[in-house]
Amino acid sequence: MKAAYDFHIHTAASPCADELMSPNNIINMAKLNGLQAIAITDHNTCVNCEVTMQLGKQNDILVIPGMEIECMEEFHCIALFKDIASAKYMEEYIWSRMPNIKNRVDIFGHQWIMNESDEVVGEIERLLLTASAVPAEELFKEVRSMGGIIYPAHIDRNSYSVISNLGFIPDELNIHLVEVSRYVSVAEYEEKYKSYTIVQSSDAHYLQDIFEQENKIDIDLLSIEHIFKWMNQCFN
Repeated sequence: MKAAYDFHIHTAASPCADELMSPNNIINMAKLNGLQAIAITDHNTCVNCEVTMQLGKQNDILVIPGMEIECMEEFHCIALFKDIASAKYMEEYIWSRMPNIKNRVDIFGHQWIMNESDEVVGEIERLLLTASAVPAEELFKEVRSMGGIIYPAHIDRNSYSVISNLGFIPDELNIHLVEVSRYVSVAEYEEKYKSYTIVQSSDAHYLQDIFEQENKIDIDLLSIEHIFKWMNQCFN
């Protein structure tokens, strides 16, 4: 089957995301846009993944729990997990290696935890927009050890990307999958990075930014297992 996807979506838990990025709003927009699979990838947290996964099941949309993690080298990585337990473990792991700086709501915005009715049930007080003290090589190994998928985010951007920060993709990270932003041509980057599988996601911080059916993957069954199998295809 051809599944339309968007594997980089922020909720209102990310301080840079719009407050309308609630679990129900995201699922409803994804359904309206004809998506079959999405991933929730807030900055260094997975607090709104579980409720969005539950709402996704009710609406026939597969929701993968994930995080956008900033490693010690200060570039962003998309980490996707096979289940919510793995995502929560990684959140604890990252938080133990992050500076405990209080969020300035007046500068960065709220970091809301929401329930299935889109009610705010809590707020993360520590600032999530910071780099962890986890080196990239350690981070990649840790995520993979749990059966997760990890790859550099928006490699075409001039900030917080592995290319902009390091100038290259390190061989020791054993990377075969990379993400490009909504602003570039996938075909162009497939030609430029021929040894990599390219995914393109919206990095949506606003509802209107969530992809429609711009990109699709060919999988046998709509499941996290089969999506991960597709993502690992270039390892085989």
